[in-house]
Amino acid sequence: MNKVGEFEELRPLLFSIAYRILGSVSEAEDAVQEAWLRFDGSAAVPTSVKAFLSTTVTRISIDVLRSARMRREEYVGPWFPEPLLSDPYQDPARSAELADSVSMAALLLLERLSPLERSVFVLREVFGFGFDDIASAVGRSEPACRQLLVRARRHMRTGRPRFEADRQKREELARRFFDALREGDVSGLRDLLATDVQMVGDGGGKAPQLARAVAGAENVTRLLASVFPLLARIDVTFEPHEVNAQPGAVFRDRDGKVLHTLALDVLDGRIQTIRTVINPDKLGHLGPVADAWTVSDEVKRVRRRMR
Repeated sequence: MNKVGEFEELRPLLFSIAYRILGSVSEAEDAVQEAWLRFDGSAAVPTSVKAFLSTTVTRISIDVLRSARMRREEYVGPWFPEPLLSDPYQDPARSAELADSVSMAALLLLERLSPLERSVFVLREVFGFGFDDIASAVGRSEPACRQLLVRARRHMRTGRPRFEADRQKREELARRFFDALREGDVSGLRDLLATDVQMVGDGGGKAPQLARAVAGAENVTRLLASVFPLLARIDVTFEPHEVNAQPGAVFRDRDGKVLHTLALDVLDGRIQTIRTVINPDKLGHLGPVADAWTVSDEVKRVRRRMR
């Protein structure tokens, strides 16, 4: 197999590593492309192409993450990862770990770790790399990597996200939620929400967003029931779709442009958290992006006419 073929075979794995380290589709894609350029430009033939490329993309991702930390500290409002509709890397033996590790909740938890801790945790806990390969990837000794993993596990354990184990039950509850949303069924929505449910939005200061998290079943129901019928009146539609391996949907304006994504955390037969990403900078990889400000103004005009 030539270089191109070897690289393309490993591309899904490389992207999946980079995305979990960075929480950004665009930055992960850039990291993978840079890994290819370094691989293609290298005259040396690596003993293991997988090890070489995994090391390369990890090191690139660590550097990018370090520079991104300051930007995220200055971010306007809640910061969420760029929504991922499908993970290109498939491994039936690790399907559960892969799905849980790419969820919004898990990626937000990973934000608590240092870049090195995050990388070691991703390589070991998610992808099952040996400590020799991990040490090479992060430029630390094997004992140091074991210590990094211990610290990372401790941080992750304190807030480890939990999800409905039965995927069929999770999908059925999400179907009922979106049916109730589409039909404006207030009591149906309320019945599906946990008592302490939270709804949080990421606009990054570049799109309308919630001023703060909305908490409690009554408050979230009231918000959903007041906003989504108005969106329907101006021909905003949504298509249920997995978002970061959890039930969710992609919302589009009347021209089919992406307005925002919505992801649900489901546990114990109730929706625990609703996260929306409306920052246009985080939606471009999903297709043409709608002007959320224009949509918001149109919603306000419809609301005024209904009074």
